[in-house]
Amino acid sequence: MKRLISIAAGLLMAGVVTAQNYIIVNSEKIFKSMEIYNSAIEELDSLAKQYQKQVDEKFAEVESLYNTYQYQKASLSSSARQARENQILAKEKEAQEYQESLFGKEGVLMKTRIEKISPIQKRVFAAIEAYAKEIGADLVLDSSNNPTLLYNNPTVERTQQIIDLLKQQ
Repeated sequence: MKRLISIAAGLLMAGVVTAQNYIIVNSEKIFKSMEIYNSAIEELDSLAKQYQKQVDEKFAEVESLYNTYQYQKASLSSSARQARENQILAKEKEAQEYQESLFGKEGVLMKTRIEKISPIQKRVFAAIEAYAKEIGADLVLDSSNNPTLLYNNPTVERTQQIIDLLKQQ
C-alpha cells in the first residue's frame, strides 16, 4: 500500500514538474507599447468626450425645462402643469435613451471600440500564442490587472519578447 501511494505521489509530482512550462506576459504593457493601440484609444477617448458633451446638452435642456416649470408652476392650471410634467419626463426619457444609444452595451461607442480594438487584440493574442508555441510553453499567464498574482520570477516574464515580435511584423 505504501508503495502504491509513493508511486502515485511520484506520478503526481512528475505531472506538476512538467506542467510548470509556463511564461508570464503583461498584456496591458504589450498593448500600450503599440502606437496603433494608443491611437485607437485616443480616438475613442475623443469620441467619448464629444458624445458626453452631446448628452450633457440634452440633460441641460431637461434641467432648463424643469427650472422654468418650477418657476411658473404656481401660475399654471392643473392641466397645464400635467402637460409640462409630461413634456419634461418625455425629454428626460429621450435624453436617457440617447445616452444609452451612445454609451450602452450596444451603443455607438462600444461598436466603434470593438471595431478598432478587436483586430489589435487578435494580433497580440496571435503573437503570444505563436511565441508560446515557438518556445514550447504550455501555459501563458497574464500579469496585468491580476491581483492574485503575488509573485513572478523575472526569468519567466516574456512581455518584452512579445513586444519585439509584434514590432517585427
